Amino acid sequence: MEVNTIIIGAGPIGLTCGIEAVKKNISYLIIEKGCIVNSVFNYPVNMTFFSTSDRLEIGGVPFVSHGDKPTRREALEYYRRVVDAWKLKINTYEKVISIEKQEKKIIVTTNKSHYKSDNVIISTGFFDFPNLLNVPGEDLPKVFHYFKEAHPYAYKKVSVIGAGNSAADVALETYRRGAEVTMIIREDKLKDSVKYWVKPDIENRIKEGSIKAFFNSTVNEIKEEEVIINSPDGIKSIPNDFVFAMTGYHPDYDFLSKAGINFTSDENKVPVFNPDTFETNVERLFLAGVVCGGMETNKWFIENSRDHAEKIFNYITSRKP
Repeated sequence: MEVNTIIIGAGPIGLTCGIEAVKKNISYLIIEKGCIVNSVFNYPVNMTFFSTSDRLEIGGVPFVSHGDKPTRREALEYYRRVVDAWKLKINTYEKVISIEKQEKKIIVTTNKSHYKSDNVIISTGFFDFPNLLNVPGEDLPKVFHYFKEAHPYAYKKVSVIGAGNSAADVALETYRRGAEVTMIIREDKLKDSVKYWVKPDIENRIKEGSIKAFFNSTVNEIKEEEVIINSPDGIKSIPNDFVFAMTGYHPDYDFLSKAGINFTSDENKVPVFNPDTFETNVERLFLAGVVCGGMETNKWFIENSRDHAEKIFNYITSRKP
């Protein structure tokens, strides 16, 4: 199969790229290894977005939610409506294996087929690759880097590692289902980016002792019935049934590297691309959405990367065939 543009990833920005292709009458195909907006689907069941619904809108399709902040369920329904409204061409549950330049075409190989295109846009986000602790016991079945819902952990001893939104949400939800919650935080405080309506709640639970927190602390080892931490007061053993390591995520650097994309040499490891066109150092290979931030996963969001698609396709249509 040959199309002008292959879009890898059917998240909100990948869908926006498909919409832009339709607007400009460019042949395209979106390829997604999971379901439509797979990352949103894997968010916690009861998650509420930080953004208001209007800032999550794409393609001119109105997003009306029941509250000021839309829920995961409302977002899933909304993005399905977007796909229906624009009749987007998406191959779900198809994983891209490689991207290779071949003369003047780009060959995209998946687990199901081969595709030939003039342009490729990578809009894969970062949610599938957690930042590991790299400590003994992290591979135990009781350790999770993702959270769906709190009910299974009611009345159990839960350790939450992290200081951001995900860690605060997990701590509060499990605490309110009867879990005995301990937070292990590397910094001396919770992150300033914690949602403004959540931060007072989690801070007050810590202050009153309902949720125990060890600040300036790191995990040394995870065992079957305990977590060993290094705290300001020395080595401590915390009784434990389940661990949620909410330590953030990163892009699929192996996949991006094999495609030929270069990165900055600093700790943020940001992919190299033209900020005006979003073309990488590989000709006709583009990035869109949060993947552009590298390890700076708090730089790009749905609301501030919706224009990536327009810039990319303006550049694609401006070039000679």
